Amino acid sequence: MKSRSALVLAAVLSTSACDDKAVQNVKPPPAGLTHQQAASVLARVGDKTITVGDFAAALERLDDIDRLRFQTPEKRRELLHQMIDLELLANEARRRGLDKEPMVQVGVRQVLRDAMLAKAREGLTAPAEIPAAEVAAYYEAHKREFEEPERRRVAAILLGDAATADDVVAKAAKLDSAAKWGELYHEKSLDAPKVRDPQAPLDLAGDLGLVGAGDDPRARNDRVPPEVRAAAFELEKVGDVYAKAVRSGDRYYVVRLTGMSKGHVRSLSEAERAIRIAILQAKVREREETLEQELRRRFPVKVDDAALATVALPGDAADATARPAPSAAP
Repeated sequence: MKSRSALVLAAVLSTSACDDKAVQNVKPPPAGLTHQQAASVLARVGDKTITVGDFAAALERLDDIDRLRFQTPEKRRELLHQMIDLELLANEARRRGLDKEPMVQVGVRQVLRDAMLAKAREGLTAPAEIPAAEVAAYYEAHKREFEEPERRRVAAILLGDAATADDVVAKAAKLDSAAKWGELYHEKSLDAPKVRDPQAPLDLAGDLGLVGAGDDPRARNDRVPPEVRAAAFELEKVGDVYAKAVRSGDRYYVVRLTGMSKGHVRSLSEAERAIRIAILQAKVREREETLEQELRRRFPVKVDDAALATVALPGDAADATARPAPSAAP
């Protein structure tokens, strides 16, 4: 049923331009056609027509690569017959009432929603055309966002008691290569895999990822406990092992610094592309929010929160009996 509904939806939408003659007359013809040329009839399907304008619009909707497939007269005739087939299917779907099916109606509403949002975005400036002064103003107003915090990469051997941890710290401090660290990790760490992957690089054994200092949200790494993070930022160079086991909860960590990147403030030129996209995205959101507010004023919305609270998801049948019945809407 799902594939049939999708096919019907495609057919209905493909002919929507033919169904609304008023809209068709107002819209400028595609591909540089005159109104008279666009109105020329290529095919009739029942009481519907497919015009030169409809055909040109179908070509315009294709991406550049697909459009190249229809350069020859034979291929263009093939495209026209595809449009005719869609119209035939749409007619039969309407005759059978398939356009009233709930899933088709949902699909139509979603496409109409996307069309309205696309209409709201019309006329927005392309990222490359946003004035340089506007880009510079955004940079100054959001400068904190372009500060890259110092980050350090941490690896750890996880142990369950202080005595064992102290012994492993002593051994790790004497290691002269990342590969030997990996061997020690696989021998001692509680979280080492039971079956060792021979393809896994030893220098990444026990890796916990990157972590930053301070309270910057971008510096967070939930895999690295605060105590381990603090220890990592006391180490001086890559390869150093913290001088003692770091306790967090009931576990002990032997901490090794495996990488580091200094903090950096991205310049305006480095951030310009990202800024232009961010400005455009903000304008899109503003247009969409304005449209939503306008529609909510035009079509009042009322939500029954009590009824919503009683809605049970699949598998919640046992819980549903315990929920109170919804109160009458005021």
